[in-house]
Amino acid sequence: MDLIFYLAPSFIACVALCAGFAVVRRSLRLRAAWRGGLTAEARCLRAYTSRGGDDHPHTTQHHVYEFTARDGRTVRIDEAGGPATTVPGDVVVVHYAARHPEHATARAPRPGTNLAGTVLLLGFLGVVVAFCVFFVAEVPTGLHI
Repeated sequence: MDLIFYLAPSFIACVALCAGFAVVRRSLRLRAAWRGGLTAEARCLRAYTSRGGDDHPHTTQHHVYEFTARDGRTVRIDEAGGPATTVPGDVVVVHYAARHPEHATARAPRPGTNLAGTVLLLGFLGVVVAFCVFFVAEVPTGLHI
């Protein structure tokens, strides 16, 4: 029975660490796209929403953009979290790095906001992992719920 007191917090900590990895990866991709120095006009091909969450449902706006990179390749990206005012047919400016045009973004450069959001989310995930480690460390010493 005590095994559950080890497995559950370990699983939660692993999920939190994976989420932290994904947050850092997305933040670095945005930063690289903004610092890449290349821009292009992209056409919005499609706008759609996705729903998620069982207890607290939420809707996320997505846009599919297509543009021609500087090297002549046609690149199509699907970006979540865009403005609801962008509709198919609209032309927007995308920022990208020459090495990875598939990581382009139509978001306006806001490195400070990106950094602050990343730090806050990583701080929260760090608290979750710390609690899980504390919980697992205290189970053998008598913390029985």
